[in-house]
Amino acid sequence: MNVLIVHAHNEPRSFNAAMKDLAVKELDMLGHSVQVSDLYAMDWNPVASAADFGDRSNPDYLVYALEQRHNHNQKTLAPDIQMELDKLLWADLVIFNFPIYWFSMPAILKGWIDRVFVSGVVYGGKRFYDRGGLAGKKAMLAITIGGQPHMLVRGGVHGALQDMLRPILRGTLAYSGMNVLPPFVAYHVPYVTGEERSMILEEYRQRLQVLDTLPPLQFVSLDQFDEKLNAIAMPSSGTRP
Repeated sequence: MNVLIVHAHNEPRSFNAAMKDLAVKELDMLGHSVQVSDLYAMDWNPVASAADFGDRSNPDYLVYALEQRHNHNQKTLAPDIQMELDKLLWADLVIFNFPIYWFSMPAILKGWIDRVFVSGVVYGGKRFYDRGGLAGKKAMLAITIGGQPHMLVRGGVHGALQDMLRPILRGTLAYSGMNVLPPFVAYHVPYVTGEERSMILEEYRQRLQVLDTLPPLQFVSLDQFDEKLNAIAMPSSGTRP
């Protein structure tokens, strides 16, 4: 399996970096091919702008998604975007490795998605969910968070973690067609002991060993909707078509 790890942490000695290093070593031992995009080390530019395009279809008014399509077809995307897009298309699995910032991902990672999830390749028209451009690929979040598990459940002080991650899990990864594996979550990381950190890393190692057989999260299928994307009445048994 080809695995791309997109790593977004600004401290090379961080626990996120330790998770990234463990994943590279373990996946290599398991026979997978691994590439890493270390966004801070790469000095990745997260700002989507007209500078991303070498050939504008409309030089007077920027519609970013339309220019993505045009420049992909013309092979005139900015070199840094094209390099990361090539990695994304090469990968069978993408692991997004990052700390939770303000109930979301770091800005540098959001900017990677903004620029690399190219319209016309990853999504566009009715190319989304199970018909998305990345259909057949897998994705998994490997995240750290300061909160404790009891804080991140329904009724907890922060609400359910799945609700917090919904814009990423559904609105980005599932939307683009990827099979989304359950996130690996390292809780309370800034405050745990060295022994507890070792235990978390061992749990992550065990997760990496079952990536091939881990059932994905369930999202909608376009088969559940008509041509105008109105919901089709489901069978009374509740089974999916």
